[in-house]
Amino acid sequence: MFLNANEIREKVSLVDLLGRLGYAPAYKSGKELFYLSMLREEKTASLCVNEQLGLWYDHGGPNRSGIKGGNVIDLGLAYWFPLSFAEVLEKIKDTCSVEISKTPAQRDLTQKSRPRIAVKLPNYKIEEIKPLGSNPAITGYLQYRGVWETATEHLKEIYYYIEDMKKDRKLFFTAGWKNENGGWEVRNKYFKGCLGKKGMSFIQGEDNRLAVFEGYLDFLSWKHEQALNKPTVLILNSLSFISAAIDRASKFEVVDVFFDHDQSGKQATKQLLSAIPHAKDRSDLYNAYNDYNEKHMADQASLFRMKTSNDVFKNLKVGFSR
Repeated sequence: MFLNANEIREKVSLVDLLGRLGYAPAYKSGKELFYLSMLREEKTASLCVNEQLGLWYDHGGPNRSGIKGGNVIDLGLAYWFPLSFAEVLEKIKDTCSVEISKTPAQRDLTQKSRPRIAVKLPNYKIEEIKPLGSNPAITGYLQYRGVWETATEHLKEIYYYIEDMKKDRKLFFTAGWKNENGGWEVRNKYFKGCLGKKGMSFIQGEDNRLAVFEGYLDFLSWKHEQALNKPTVLILNSLSFISAAIDRASKFEVVDVFFDHDQSGKQATKQLLSAIPHAKDRSDLYNAYNDYNEKHMADQASLFRMKTSNDVFKNLKVGFSR
């Protein structure tokens, strides 16, 4: 017999569990609460909780458990790593002081649960997929990230709904790109996740050259500056795929790596370069920034300020006299 996991998901809220563990949100943005991650050290709140959906996602990168998002049980598995699934259920029950029934065991829960790598939205249905351009909020977000011009070729507008246990529906929209496993990696101002099965994204280019990125926005930022550069591109969408990425990258003669400058990105770079000695770390192109998109956004802001300044002086009239 073991605790009913479905009952725990229904009875225990993420906010309540975090509160009982001593964590309070740093700020609220829309429907999401942002916490300083309790799964690793950080100075900027990047762990996002959507209480209505019962989901969380850690934007800051993978932790030692390998779990970056999910429901309240996934958070427990990451927080109390490396406890087993059954042990984590007991921890959640005791921490939140809830009565949970037991069900017959269907598998050996004495083994450690395999870490999951991404948040998957339960009971979702994609209603419509459109080309970019019809939704001002999505357009504005991509413009803010400085990738609108390059995004139109690769991204779509995804419209979907989430259905809760009471069959109530909540409608959502986001920018998305398809991974090679058929899932949609989705991203908007407030949320980052995956609809369907998580996977890497592969864009065919030159047969002997490969450029490897952590995320799609970094790739789009790079493409904005490297329009004539046409290597094959591999986007991990999660550093949990680093082993699979190494296997794929080893088949190319030239491998350029564009990972983040944070601890997890540096570790992944080190792991890839160790496995593929001829690969090159190209993160020096954005040395002063965490990732390529952050550098690209700064460049775009600088160009905008320069243009605005030039327009001011262009229209400035100065009196003239001899």
